[in-house]
Amino acid sequence: MPDTGLVSDRVLTLPNLLSALRLVGVPVFLWLVLNHHDPAAVALLMVSGFTDWLDGKIARRWGQMSRLGTLLDPAADRLYILATLIGLTIRDIVPLWLTLALVGRDLVLALFLPVLRRAGYGPLPVHFLGKAATFNLLSGFPLLLLGEGTSVVSQVAHAFGWAFAIWGTTLYWWAGVLYVIQVRQLVGAARRESPALTGESTA
Repeated sequence: MPDTGLVSDRVLTLPNLLSALRLVGVPVFLWLVLNHHDPAAVALLMVSGFTDWLDGKIARRWGQMSRLGTLLDPAADRLYILATLIGLTIRDIVPLWLTLALVGRDLVLALFLPVLRRAGYGPLPVHFLGKAATFNLLSGFPLLLLGEGTSVVSQVAHAFGWAFAIWGTTLYWWAGVLYVIQVRQLVGAARRESPALTGESTA
């Protein structure tokens, strides 16, 4: 069945089930990290990344894109990033400033959701740059986790982990800026079409 490009209201779909399973794995992953079960934590993160790719592939290939899926998928990504940041910050693997930079970006964007709702829009779809940023971050964090040690392999993992983390953080904020620009454009267009949004009377 080809991709129809339509977003449905269906709830019980295979992509949504995979996204729900990813969400269930978040607290398990955090527990593994905090208890220093690093190989198992990395394995779970890899499985999560694979199912993230798989649910998108299935949704597009079999026409199972849904509104619930557009919410679950990015929510799972953000929660895995948050869980990883919490675990790695507590273990002093990443500095607090990196955690604040990434969490702060999401908090800033959350302030625009009421603005979108007021203009008649729901959450905007994830930008390609946002997907690229998430890929970099979720690739870099396991490497930083495996970079604990003095072996050559650990040092190489640490270096590449930081490269992915810094690049991912940059893309994460860049995608956030583009999100804000898109919100301003949509709200501006809505205000031109509906004077009520600007507080003007049509009477």
